[in-house]
Amino acid sequence: MIQNDILLKHLSTVMDPELGVNIVDLGMVKNLTYNDSEITIDLALTIAECPMRNQIESEIKRKLKLIENVKEVKINVVAMNKEDRAALMSVARKNAREKAVPTQINTRTRVIAIGSGKGGVGKSTISTNLAVGLEKLGFTTGLLDADIWGFSIPRLLGIEGRLEANEEKKIIPYKKGRLEVVSTGLIAEDEDTALMWRGLMLSKALEQFLFDVAWGNLDYLVIDLPPGTGDIQMALGRLLPQTELLVITTPQPSAQKVATRVADMAKRSFIPLLGVVENMSYFETSDKNKYQIFGKGGGDKLAEKFGIPLLSKVPISETSVEESENGIPILLQEDESPTKNALQDLVTKITKVLPPVSDETCTGRLAKVLEELEADQ
Repeated sequence: MIQNDILLKHLSTVMDPELGVNIVDLGMVKNLTYNDSEITIDLALTIAECPMRNQIESEIKRKLKLIENVKEVKINVVAMNKEDRAALMSVARKNAREKAVPTQINTRTRVIAIGSGKGGVGKSTISTNLAVGLEKLGFTTGLLDADIWGFSIPRLLGIEGRLEANEEKKIIPYKKGRLEVVSTGLIAEDEDTALMWRGLMLSKALEQFLFDVAWGNLDYLVIDLPPGTGDIQMALGRLLPQTELLVITTPQPSAQKVATRVADMAKRSFIPLLGVVENMSYFETSDKNKYQIFGKGGGDKLAEKFGIPLLSKVPISETSVEESENGIPILLQEDESPTKNALQDLVTKITKVLPPVSDETCTGRLAKVLEELEADQ
């Protein structure tokens, strides 16, 4: 039997995307029962037709299904009464005054962390092309290279500039269209420079990239994590509670085993697992012959183990490697390739699984309703 305090712990990581406070503290969880692998929750919204409803319900289901043996989540939506709304706004105002971690990332920004248990599986390539793909769709997208020691994002994007600060002493991201990029590679002298920092300094660097960067009003923030389960990974869930993890593996069983640790770390930190990408899934020649040069099955096993979707199997193509090394992301290359098609499909799936937050908010809709009521009186 799962105790209610465990359920509430998971629910307390579901944030109202507008108010930046978790739904438990806001008094939105009215009733909670667990019976035979099924959880039923009464969810109180400011108004029943709240436009944020689908997103909040989706977040609740994803978080509760992180718990072992939970197969079904049923949500009954009710509208708050006048007293509930007053209490909610009181909590929201208090949070706005006393918020302890004032990052520059809007609570409504979708945050996708790209992680794996080991290096060399293509995290940075996936991160770069995901960010580029989202930007191509018209979304304002941030790309944060949190691989402090092993930064490679500037090279993959063909960026040679250096970051500067504005009058408020905030770091200005490097901008390419709607894409905003921050990396220690844009601070260090060159890519060959070794950064000899200890673990505490790494987490502090992540904090600076979240607190002291003048990020725009981002729809998405893609974070390229270092390999493993170290300080940065553990700090991320604390600093950005809306973070979701996309796990990268290769078909090799050994890579899948190591990637399992990252997925397990995410579950323990209450970070939802967005899905799995099996990179370098196979090699496809220009005449359509396929060779599984790194084995097979790693992505399927990882997705099955954690009950999450295998979002893509990205192949290696003859035509995509050389241009990538010259600073042209695969999704910006002119020639079509199996790799480019797979990455474009991944971007499309991400926008469906994790759509951008609607500009029309619940409290905004509530304000309109109150204005109409006052006008009628």
